[in-house]
Amino acid sequence: MTPMRTCIGCGAVKPKQELARIVRAPDGKTVLDTTGKVNGRGAYICVDINCFKKIKVSGSLSRALAIAIEPDKIDELEKMFKSNYGLNK
Repeated sequence: MTPMRTCIGCGAVKPKQELARIVRAPDGKTVLDTTGKVNGRGAYICVDINCFKKIKVSGSLSRALAIAIEPDKIDELEKMFKSNYGLNK
């Protein structure tokens, strides 16, 4: 059975392979997990810039990872997200 995860942006339930993962690593850093193997608390998001914009505005990423995330870090994650998933528009 395929593991399913919920997008923190739009609430869609999809197979985890179809979603991007953002992780709060044990050292406290927040990173985009492109391998799916980074240790830490993870949150899943659709590979869609609109979902990223929703988490940016709503603060759902901070809640999902149980950590305060600075606006600069969110902007950095957004750049990495766009770059890794070909969303540079």
